[in-house]
Amino acid sequence: MMTALNEGWFTEVFQDQGTAFSLQVKKKLHEEQTPFQKLEIYETETFGNLMVLDGCVMLTSRDNFLYHEMMTHPALFTHKDPKKVVIVGGGDCGTLREVLKHPGVEEAWQVEIDERVTRMSEKYFPELCESNGDPRANFFFGDGIQWVRDIEPNSLDLIIIDSTDPVGPAEGLFALDFYRDAMLALRDGGLIVQQSESPLLHTNTIIKSIHEDMRKAGFDHVQTLPFPQPVYPTGWWSCTMAGKDKPVRYFREEDADNRPFVTRYYNAGVHNGALAMPQFMLDALEDPVLPGEA
Repeated sequence: MMTALNEGWFTEVFQDQGTAFSLQVKKKLHEEQTPFQKLEIYETETFGNLMVLDGCVMLTSRDNFLYHEMMTHPALFTHKDPKKVVIVGGGDCGTLREVLKHPGVEEAWQVEIDERVTRMSEKYFPELCESNGDPRANFFFGDGIQWVRDIEPNSLDLIIIDSTDPVGPAEGLFALDFYRDAMLALRDGGLIVQQSESPLLHTNTIIKSIHEDMRKAGFDHVQTLPFPQPVYPTGWWSCTMAGKDKPVRYFREEDADNRPFVTRYYNAGVHNGALAMPQFMLDALEDPVLPGEA
C-alpha cells in the first residue's frame, strides 16, 4: 500500500493488486499523527471532503452513504426488535447516525479507539455527526475488543464492526476470539455485522475466514452482502452478517418498505438484491457439509 499526491491528485496505490484509485484534490485541510495512525483530510474537486487514515481512503462526503446504510439497515431490519446496538470502530459517526434513525433503538454505543477521528469528523463531516447529541448516543474511546469482552453477557442485540482493514489496531476485530466474545455478549436473536472488504479481491481470503470463524464461534447463519463503494479498492465492497440463532436471509420487509426515515441507497429491494451473492462467491463460501449431514 502506498499513496502519492502529484499535480493535485491524491492516489492510493494497491501495489500487490496492481491497481490504484485517484481523486483530484483542491487542498489539504488537515494532517496529524494521532496516537494510533496518520490522519489526513482533503477537499476534493468532485467528492467533497476526503478522510485518509495511514494512506488508505476511509470516506468521502459524496459516497459514504452507500457504506453507512448497508452496514446498518440490513441488520437492523433483520433483527426482530433491536434495542441496544454497539458499533465497534465507526469513528466518523456515520454508522451511529444511521442506527439512530430507527426509533425502536433505545441505546447505541460507539466504541472507537481513536478519538481524533471523531473530533475531526465533527469538524469536516458535520452531516455524519448530526446525531451525536441524541440522548440514546453513547461514546467510549478505547479498545473495542476489551469493551466487548467486558460487557455483561446477553446484553446486546446488535454488534456492528465498522473497522478499518484487518491490519494494525483493527486486526483483532477479524478474529475467532472476538467473535466468541461477541456471541456471549449478544442476547437470543442477536446479530453481528462486520465490514468484510472487496468481494473481487478478498472472497477466498478475508471473507472466507470471516465465515469460518463466525461459524466456529457459534453463529450458525452467516451471509455476505455485496454493495458498491466507489472509493474503496475495486469499487465493490461487502459486509458480512451473522445470526446467533436465526437465519439472516429473512428480514422485516414491510417495515423496511415503510421505514419512517430517509435513505439514499437502502430500501427493501436493495436488501433483497444484496442477499443474492454472485456465483463465484457462493462457490467459495458454500456451507461445509458436516459429518452425518451428507
